[in-house]
This record gives sequence, structure tokens and C-alpha cells, in this order.
Amino acid sequence: MYANISLPVSMVQLENLNLPHIYVYPTLIIAMLLYMVTMFCNMMVLLAIACCKELHQPMFILLFNLPISDMIGTTAFLPQLLWSIVTQYRSIPYTACITQAFLIHMYGTGNLLILSIMAYDRYIAICFPLRYNEIMSPLTLVKMILLVWIVTISVIATMFLLHRQYEICRTNIVDFYCNNPSLLKIMCGETTVSSNYGLMTIFLIQGVPLVIMMYTYAHILYVCIVTNNADARQKAIQTCSSHLAVYLFLQVNTLVTLMAHRNGKVSPTIRRALGVSILIFPPLLDPIIYGLRVQKLKMGIKMLLKRNVFLQ
Repeated sequence: MYANISLPVSMVQLENLNLPHIYVYPTLIIAMLLYMVTMFCNMMVLLAIACCKELHQPMFILLFNLPISDMIGTTAFLPQLLWSIVTQYRSIPYTACITQAFLIHMYGTGNLLILSIMAYDRYIAICFPLRYNEIMSPLTLVKMILLVWIVTISVIATMFLLHRQYEICRTNIVDFYCNNPSLLKIMCGETTVSSNYGLMTIFLIQGVPLVIMMYTYAHILYVCIVTNNADARQKAIQTCSSHLAVYLFLQVNTLVTLMAHRNGKVSPTIRRALGVSILIFPPLLDPIIYGLRVQKLKMGIKMLLKRNVFLQ
């Protein structure tokens, strides 16, 4: 019914929050605290890695990119949500919607790729410890980090540039925030090209990291089983378990959420809850998990906090 209708869209409407009046201020306070704590924890990880010479190692240089990606994701979502809670106004400029969707997809893609190269780093450190410095040289680190961000920006930018060929028929976004699947649902005509590109992106961005994780962790597990050094085994398991927990949560949640958009039988409520959880929990929990489980980073954060307290 919309095939021959196009709208000069300047504003789109996000899904209503449907918050009862008595829950508006508690929800606002919780959302503000979530944003502040998330940003603070991620900034602490960034500052600890930047300021502590003991953390100027390949593992932590790669990890440095994860808080950056997390802060992009949480900043793309929570400030706009806070504004909506305060004003109860769910309209958003179409250009701002595209920007939000771009940043959110950039966060998700960036996180998966960063976690992949961190898995490769752990694989080299545990399976080839004598060649670690040779393989993970500064030049290699720069190439890996540049590759992650170039691939992330290129893939996501192409996804949204494809939208330029479509007219807009609707203005109601079916989620609490803007994302590519929801944007495709408000566009006119045949969107097969963008839909197929989205599927290809899911396959590559989620499939390739999954293969890397399976390969590296199979070898790491084998080394942990056959090694006679109990301390080395415990250290390897402690480091890798944190990384694996972060990766699995993001991978499974993202895949289920994206595929739910393509399956009309999935409850919209479940899909929206999973979508929101991707933007809240990884950015909040990533720095906490790494800060508590990775001993060197934990010590670096403690030193940073003590130094700031002493200076005051």
C-alpha cells in the first residue's frame, strides 16, 4: 500500500516508552546513573592503560580500543533516551536517527572485531610465548587496529549509503532506538539490495570473529590441558574466561536481535529488550570484568586512583 507514496521526512517517531508517570523519575535517575557509571568505568580503563607504563603491552593496547567502542555505543543511545524520559517526546530528526543508527552499528561491529584480535593476541601469547614479541610487534599492532576501524567504518558506511536510493513511506521506528533493520521497515519499494547486504554483513562480521574465536580457543584449551605449569594454566584460564564471557554475550545477543527483525513470529517486546541490553550491559560490564579479572589492569586502575587522590 506504500509502494507509490513517498514522504518528505524530517522527523521520525521512535517506539513509545509507555512509562507510567510514577516511574518517570526513578527511570530517569537509573538511566543517568547507568550512563555516568559506564562512562566513568570506561574512562578509568583508558586512563590506566594510557598512564601506566606497565600496561604498554600489546594485550592492553588492543584492549584500549574496546572502551572507545563501548563509549560510542552508550553515548549514541543513553543521552537520547534520557531526553525522551524527561520530555516524553519520542520524535527524532531523521538525520539524527541515521547518525544514531550508524554509531550503534559501528559500536557493535567494532566490539566484535576488537574482541577477535584480542583473541588472536591471547592465542599467540599462550601458544607461542617465545615468539610473542616478534609476532605482536608495534607495526603489527598498528596494522591490526587500523584494519579493525577501517573495516568497521567502511562496512557500516556502505550499509547506510545504500539507503540513499530509497524513499520514506512511514515515520514509525519499531524500536526504542534507530537501527538498520528498523530503518529498512520505513522505506518504500524493493529493499532487497540493502536487505541482502545486511545479511552478508551479519555473516561476515559475526561469522569471521566466531571462526577466529573457535580456532584460537581450541588451541588455547589444548595448551592449558597439556601444560605442566599450574600457575600458567590458571593465569591463561583467568584471562581468557573474561574475554570469552564478554564475547559470547555480545555475539549471541546481537545475532538473536538482528534475526528477530527478520522473523515476524518473535515478540517485539523480547526483541526490544534484547536490543536495549546490547547497548547497556557490554559497555557497563566490559571495563568491570576486565578491571577485576585482569590483575595488571586492576593494579593499574588502583595506582591511577591513588595517584589522583594523593594529588588532591
